[in-house]
Amino acid sequence: MGRNDMSEQANSQIQAASPSFETEVDILTIEHPLREAARMFARNKAAVGGLILLVGILILTLVVPFFYTVDPFDLVWAPLSPPGTENAPFGTDYLGRDILAGIVHGGSATLAVGASAALLAVVIGLSVGSLAGYYGGWVDEVLMRITEFFQVLPTLLFAMVIVALFRPSVATVAFAIGVVSWTAVARLARSEFLRIRSLDYIKAARSISSSNRRIIWLVILPNAMPPLVVQATLAVGGAILFEAGLSFLGLSDPNVMSWGFMIGSSRDYLMDAWWTVTIPGIFIFLTVLSVSLIGDGLNDATNPKLRER
Repeated sequence: MGRNDMSEQANSQIQAASPSFETEVDILTIEHPLREAARMFARNKAAVGGLILLVGILILTLVVPFFYTVDPFDLVWAPLSPPGTENAPFGTDYLGRDILAGIVHGGSATLAVGASAALLAVVIGLSVGSLAGYYGGWVDEVLMRITEFFQVLPTLLFAMVIVALFRPSVATVAFAIGVVSWTAVARLARSEFLRIRSLDYIKAARSISSSNRRIIWLVILPNAMPPLVVQATLAVGGAILFEAGLSFLGLSDPNVMSWGFMIGSSRDYLMDAWWTVTIPGIFIFLTVLSVSLIGDGLNDATNPKLRER
């Protein structure tokens, strides 16, 4: 037997003794973050229920008024008529105004105040928090001292002063609520910017001479948005409750029907005519509940640490 034959025989024996491995390469499909968040949100039954509830309330306040055309300020029946009355299914208030008409037509003002106030709070808070978190140093010190000043002020009292200084209106109430509600957004935005600004891709953006404005708004902000979106969603519910509180104290536009105005104007008749306060209160509760459920669902969907909870 020659040397070549012995080498071939040894190789064949080694191959026969060695286990055969088949390498399987799995092709991983990378899911878009928005699609993944939507999928995780859809798995949250409470959040989906809140979304359905909110859509129903939006239909009630934005679509139904075109079909139920009763003016909420018209006197349609005897004052303090109970629910089930012929011309007033939800009853009437102390002046004889239709409660159902107030619910249908007043919801748009309530939702508009909540959304506008939350938007203003997010704009102010995001501007202050992003600048403080990105630049740091004396900029951070000054902006955080201003934030702390607004944070220690009694929010309800401060909002009452703002509304009292101007003529009460939907815009004034929304502005007052937004001005006193931005501090939480500012602190959250600052913490996110402080965390992200030290990451490698921010250093890479600086190394290619990207401007500070570009880094703040096009690089850091998109990555800081998930918790800010959750905070903005929850701010809507807080603003709706705030508007109801101001209306309860009589600090709302008397010419615009809203759910808070209905509660405030009928508070003296709560014991004699519960429906005048309870029915609009229920709709405020359902709206805030739906927004809170959606906010919790967004938090779970955008936070990787909570997705497997």
